[in-house]
Amino acid sequence: MNKSVSVKVYHGYGHKHNLVVYGHVFKRKAKSKQVYSNNILVNVIHLLKLFILKPYPLVEVRLQFFGQTVYQKTEHDGFFKFEWAADEDVQAGWHHVKVAAVDKDGKVLNTGEGKVYVPHITQYAFISDVDDTVMISHSATIGRRLRELFIKNPHTRKTFPDAASHYRQLALSHTDKNQPNPFFYVSSSEWNLYDYLIETFRFNKLPDGAFLLNTLKKWSDLLKTGKTGHEGKLLRVMRILDAFPNQKFIFFGDNSQHDPIIYTQIVERYPQNIEAVYIRNIRPEKEDETQLLMQRIETHNIRTCLFKDSNEAIKHSNAIGLIQ
Repeated sequence: MNKSVSVKVYHGYGHKHNLVVYGHVFKRKAKSKQVYSNNILVNVIHLLKLFILKPYPLVEVRLQFFGQTVYQKTEHDGFFKFEWAADEDVQAGWHHVKVAAVDKDGKVLNTGEGKVYVPHITQYAFISDVDDTVMISHSATIGRRLRELFIKNPHTRKTFPDAASHYRQLALSHTDKNQPNPFFYVSSSEWNLYDYLIETFRFNKLPDGAFLLNTLKKWSDLLKTGKTGHEGKLLRVMRILDAFPNQKFIFFGDNSQHDPIIYTQIVERYPQNIEAVYIRNIRPEKEDETQLLMQRIETHNIRTCLFKDSNEAIKHSNAIGLIQ
């Protein structure tokens, strides 16, 4: 194995006829094992390391899944996407996948492992924003957002009170604890922060799920972290709905940036697939604008909830039968 080459595989999702797994291959990636320290300098250095990397463009990658082999090549930023149909039935739940980076002579440079989630068709599915929906991030102000990133680590980042409790209850809504409802976390944060977010969610006991993040950034672009176009997030959410045309979805977002308008546009394209839309009222000055968008959503017989505190959202979920 070439120890300088690394293969990063992210949680994927799908069903028998449409499975999707994402990842990156790096020629060089800074060692980024997290030390959960209260020392600000330690946290700053770790964060900077997440943005010091050299992607491996146009290298062949090989995925193995239940004896099936699928080939692909990385893009110019080292990113790869596998989308394939399984040869056999795939049971609901999490399944392991293995991805190898291969040189021109067929030699394996290195491998990485990940997981793909297949839900029951009868289950609800949840699509949630991350920053300022679950995690306190101050996304609308770049200075405050960077302060949260730099001075805190995944064990000191704050989530909104009762948000984790709400999501855990929803994960078990109308299903068995061995087959929790799937969560898709769609964020404007970059893939650089994948491990950081996974550990933050794990530490705060939020449901496991598939993260769909923004394109990699280098350290020189750190001041632009968390900024992405309206269309990028819209397309990522639409891809999930297209992958599960028979699933009922519940959306979670906030009004610090574009979630209300993105979700309204998706509802108008996929009204039969959406059960409810929840928006955290982060910016009271945008409340009237947000309410107008929620009213547009409700014309499609879809429940909405504009809330400040998660206990309000929990009460709403109880009232409409999402939580038993």
